[in-house]
Amino acid sequence: MQFGGDRALWLRVTAIGDWPAYDGWVWLIGYVINPADGHASAKREVLAQIAGLQISPPSSIPSPALARTARRRGV
Repeated sequence: MQFGGDRALWLRVTAIGDWPAYDGWVWLIGYVINPADGHASAKREVLAQIAGLQISPPSSIPSPALARTARRRGV
């Protein structure tokens, strides 16, 4: 609700937080992306409802500087 419509938040997720959250919610850590130029503007920690998240294909962010990076957490 807070980030719906023209207030949509593009977030390049770098990690998922380990903090407690409500059932069906998750803490996301990442950088706010300006969809007009693809540049990161600020680091944010966001509590988000999983059902409301939308995955954007990499081609929708118009910057070659944002190459996909695969990262894995230790087991």
